[in-house]
Amino acid sequence: MSHVHEKKETPISRNIVENEAEIKKRLGFGKSFDVGVRTLTILDKHIQIYFVTGLCDIQYIIELLKELMDLDVRGRKTETTNVKQAITNHLTHVQIEYKNTLEDSITQMLSGLIFILIEGEDQAIVIDVRSYPGRGPEEPDTERVVRGARDGYTENIIINTALTRRRIRDERLRHEIMQVGERSKTDICLSYIDGIADPKMVEILKKELEAINIDGLTMADKIVEEYLVKQGFNPFPLVRYTERPDVAANHLLEGHVLIMTDTSPSVIITPATFFHHVQHAEEYRQAPFIGTLLRWTRFIGIIFSLMVLPFWLLLVMQPSLLPPALDFIGPNETNNIPVFLQIVFAELGIELLRMAAIHTPSPLATALGLVAALLIGEIAIQVGYFTPEVILYVAIGAIGMFATPSYELGVALKAARMILIFAVAIFLAPGFIIGTTLFILALAVIKTFQKPYLWPFLPFDPPAMWHILVRASVPSARFRPRIVNPQDPIKQKVKAE
Repeated sequence: MSHVHEKKETPISRNIVENEAEIKKRLGFGKSFDVGVRTLTILDKHIQIYFVTGLCDIQYIIELLKELMDLDVRGRKTETTNVKQAITNHLTHVQIEYKNTLEDSITQMLSGLIFILIEGEDQAIVIDVRSYPGRGPEEPDTERVVRGARDGYTENIIINTALTRRRIRDERLRHEIMQVGERSKTDICLSYIDGIADPKMVEILKKELEAINIDGLTMADKIVEEYLVKQGFNPFPLVRYTERPDVAANHLLEGHVLIMTDTSPSVIITPATFFHHVQHAEEYRQAPFIGTLLRWTRFIGIIFSLMVLPFWLLLVMQPSLLPPALDFIGPNETNNIPVFLQIVFAELGIELLRMAAIHTPSPLATALGLVAALLIGEIAIQVGYFTPEVILYVAIGAIGMFATPSYELGVALKAARMILIFAVAIFLAPGFIIGTTLFILALAVIKTFQKPYLWPFLPFDPPAMWHILVRASVPSARFRPRIVNPQDPIKQKVKAE
């Protein structure tokens, strides 16, 4: 039985002293240093301005205070009667709204806005003076391109929506914002283009997001993803992440729906198939032929990273499968350690090195590389722990993983490779054949938001598959992908001669 938290609504009292006592009790005034209130007397009425230090632009608040103090001086001369109207007219800001409950007002305050209470009034005036701490847009490390835009999403959701809208100046672009998390109240933005995106998809995502009942989104978009797709033990990524606004804008124009989470520089793209994870922005920054060449090089690298090590192990364990022309494949000398264990230890070593590289400060990264090259490469072979071929094929597998544009897919393929290696070590040729077949079948049955994971390969869609295999020129791509069920399937109209 699910427990739904009922939201208590406390109306704002006309007695400003009662409001002050309740707000100070809830926010821990005197204990938390970063919550504050500024009390003024304007036109013989007490007003209070509540704020959070660090989330507000103090200069804006100072300008507002100056304007209110000037109003007090000018208003006494003209004997102003409607104090609320006078104060509202002198709030020099473009975004002002009213709230009727303390809960709504406090939530807005904790989001970086300020609210003003006026003696004798039962509404709070909320003003957007947010100025979140954070870094400026810069190129994401994981999605670098040789030529192209150098801006990237940041941890600030306001900047992220602006970066997207800068690229799509369409009045039908929608940024629907909501707050998720019983305690964190994290801002989440659902982005789509009205008239292109599938309305059913938008409704499904909206309901799923509103149904999230958790204290806080400490891991931001990753927690949102786990609520949306119910991944279980499936290692393959069911949504795509990007930190590039140009990639996100391109997917919006195709009919995808984006989910932006405050405090995360990554944006979730839905729905996403297997082939969405093997494309990179660099392919579209080069000529179509070069882009196709890059894409095929990446495809071959991914296939090699998955298949070459299990296949080589099979040939080593069953030399009878080798034709005479390929007798050179396999170790020339026997070691005390079986080849299978050499592969497992080498894979473990590569994974530990990758983790160490992530956690190693930049000044020490060069030293780590030298240690890895000397210890794992040369000395380990000379001592006799590893044969050179094991190091070669494990390295090929690692390079293929690093060449995969999606980090999540690269790690999932590594897990699949290890399962294939164990299948070969135990069952030899039948293990390789059955393991490969089960791998393809497992991908075929996966669905993400009721969309086939291997589309357009299964079910087969020839035009879409052509655009997967070949980086076609932009003028020739006239239709949006059918997988997203776009409301307007034609991307660009052909002009009549």
